[in-house]
Amino acid sequence: MSGNSNLPMRRVFGDHLVQLGERYPELVVLDADVSSSTQTRLFADMYPQRFINCGIAEANMVSVAAGIAAAGLHPVASTFACLPATRALDQIRSQVAYPRLPVVLAGGYSGLSDFADGASHQSIEDLAVFAAMPNMTVLCPGDATETELALEAALQQHGPVYLRLSRAEVPRLPVPGRFALGKAIIRRDGSDVALLSTGQILECTLEAADLLEKEGIHPRVLDLHTLKPLDEQSVVQAAVDCGAIVTCEESSLIGGLGSLVAVLLARTRPTPMAIVGIADRFGQSGAYPDLRGEYGLSACHIRAAALELVRRKEW
Repeated sequence: MSGNSNLPMRRVFGDHLVQLGERYPELVVLDADVSSSTQTRLFADMYPQRFINCGIAEANMVSVAAGIAAAGLHPVASTFACLPATRALDQIRSQVAYPRLPVVLAGGYSGLSDFADGASHQSIEDLAVFAAMPNMTVLCPGDATETELALEAALQQHGPVYLRLSRAEVPRLPVPGRFALGKAIIRRDGSDVALLSTGQILECTLEAADLLEKEGIHPRVLDLHTLKPLDEQSVVQAAVDCGAIVTCEESSLIGGLGSLVAVLLARTRPTPMAIVGIADRFGQSGAYPDLRGEYGLSACHIRAAALELVRRKEW
């Protein structure tokens, strides 16, 4: 799946904001003084009257966005993913989620993708935080096409949305059928084991599926670009058809996709499963591929988890 055609997800986000600016006159973009990193500077260049640099004041940015949304506009508030989940959380909970205001919280540089800045900037816990917040929709696109579709879907919502974005380069994959919020995409069909992926780990998940096919194991790959609301029907059907589930996410093992799927299956269809994610630890500085290997997020780790579950099925 890797190749020179991959695109930085942050650039895809910035470019598509510009395109949507013409179609959505109510769109206003706010940033916390990192617009060159998040690529919202592209929107600022095209629509300077609809862009607000709030400075390094994330909590204030959220409050400004809430006021703009209450006035009838549709703000996108953008910064590094670790900051909405920590520094601005009080304002998000009280001023955005509780009154159900249509604010899109764009969390860039998520997971370990801010590889050089280490623990202070790497967002491990953001999915757990926002999945637990009432009224919050959580979108985690995994490729360039999904990033564009998820951003537009977020702007069509009448309530708050957390849009998880990455610094990493991602492929541009076709979307079979219609992209629908809350509906998984079947990237590969199979019945031996189901690989459930959310966010930027999608490419590794598809690489793991290729490795498994070479070993005669036919995996189903479910692309869960929407973490909340979770496509429960597709997850349960995968459990029924495959009898084994591996969830894949570049976030904490606690509270993210794996936890949501485990809770769902515990009450509907108990199924052997493994969770590929980041253990209960902080990040660190290093090259991105090395960090993915260190934290158990590579295609080889996903393959190993799937093989173990298939063996358990044969006992």
